[in-house]
Amino acid sequence: MLTAIASASLERELKAILGPDAVLPGTTRAYLSDATESRNLTGKADAIALPTTAEQAAQTVAWCYEHDVPITPRGGGTGFTGGAVPTDGGVVLGLERLNQLRHLDPGLWRAAAEAGMITSDLRRRARENGLFYPPDPGSAEQSHLGGNIATNAGGPHAFKYGVTGAWITGLEVVLAPGELVKLGGAIRKDVAGYDLKSLLIGSEGTLGIVTAAWVKLIPAPEAALPLAAVYSDARTGCAAIEAALSSGTIPAALEYLDAGAVRATRGAFPVEIPDAASFMVIADADGTAEEAAKSHDELQQALGEDALLIHAPTQNKDINALWRWRDGASLAVTAQRGGKVSEDIVVPVDRLREAIEQTVEIGRRHDPRTCSWGHAGDGNLHSTFMIDRDDPGELHRAEQAAQELFALAVELGGSISGEHGVGLVKNGQLARQWAPEAIAMHVAIKRAFDPKGLLNPGKKLART
Repeated sequence: MLTAIASASLERELKAILGPDAVLPGTTRAYLSDATESRNLTGKADAIALPTTAEQAAQTVAWCYEHDVPITPRGGGTGFTGGAVPTDGGVVLGLERLNQLRHLDPGLWRAAAEAGMITSDLRRRARENGLFYPPDPGSAEQSHLGGNIATNAGGPHAFKYGVTGAWITGLEVVLAPGELVKLGGAIRKDVAGYDLKSLLIGSEGTLGIVTAAWVKLIPAPEAALPLAAVYSDARTGCAAIEAALSSGTIPAALEYLDAGAVRATRGAFPVEIPDAASFMVIADADGTAEEAAKSHDELQQALGEDALLIHAPTQNKDINALWRWRDGASLAVTAQRGGKVSEDIVVPVDRLREAIEQTVEIGRRHDPRTCSWGHAGDGNLHSTFMIDRDDPGELHRAEQAAQELFALAVELGGSISGEHGVGLVKNGQLARQWAPEAIAMHVAIKRAFDPKGLLNPGKKLART
């Protein structure tokens, strides 16, 4: 943190660049935390900069780079790894005012949107034109396109359609020391040079700051029909998941909830769940009306053999009710204790049951109540330790449990993160799964893009 005098000078100089209404004091609390606030993770800043154009964002980065001021980019603040939390003071660069849909070309299945556009707004604008932007992170009503790109965000329908990066054809990005650069664009194929676009996607603002993106779209599915199947235990439920995968039907989404997650959410489920239910699988079938109905029936057969209950709604209001319930799972789990340490790991699908059961065992060893849910088709668990956020002992034990969880992911042939990224809370954890040579490359890439180390410092590091 700068001295009070230096902070005041910094604010004055940024106001000269951005205007008096575009710079807030560094103490503005709303910009000092993200979804990790339930873990009492709050940062410190010297100023908050809110540019309204990409050029202003570049000017801000240029000023910060010239004056050796750290820059923490921020989207909707929905991340679970502390990626938007300023750790070294400096400037929080909020992109919320860069929220325009620059182009939408329905006949060509493409759009260009600024980084601050809310994910659900982009999806809605596409739908209004008969098109579909598939990425659907759970925070879609609050998260921004730029943040989704920075973390390469996923969601339930990533199983069929892929994560955010699969839908990005070009980027407008601010690179050090403040240059506004365009990579790719409204083209679907480009192998002319190194794939810098893909390198920046998922880099969590440590290599550059996304200000806009070109996205590809597809015609919207005519129909989408979900179903939920409940089972007596994880072993039976995971066997059903593998049966669905081997059936030849491609679900649009394939989700799961373990016993603890079912227990936390069952009161809000659209229909009554049997008392013996300890595991749930949610699948979604989409396509033309005929294709969706056929896949829906096939998924019911694949998932139904040992199910205690199949809930397969076909009316829009009932379908929407099921997805609203699924979207509320994270909040329902948080409400159990008032806080949570939730870490996403990913394992091969055939190791999913082991990861689910071992998550519970890890929780028992460290004493926080534990559950998991997530994207079964991708082997992606949101392993969650429920805590009283006012109890430092519980938070410490949960964070110790998370260390075991990361080791488990690597042991099972997986990764420490499937979609949330590394951010601050997983700082140094990449060394668990990467060889030293790969870590050295990671460090060299960071140095090449950000020689002063000012772009989102302390995040996405291969080692501490």
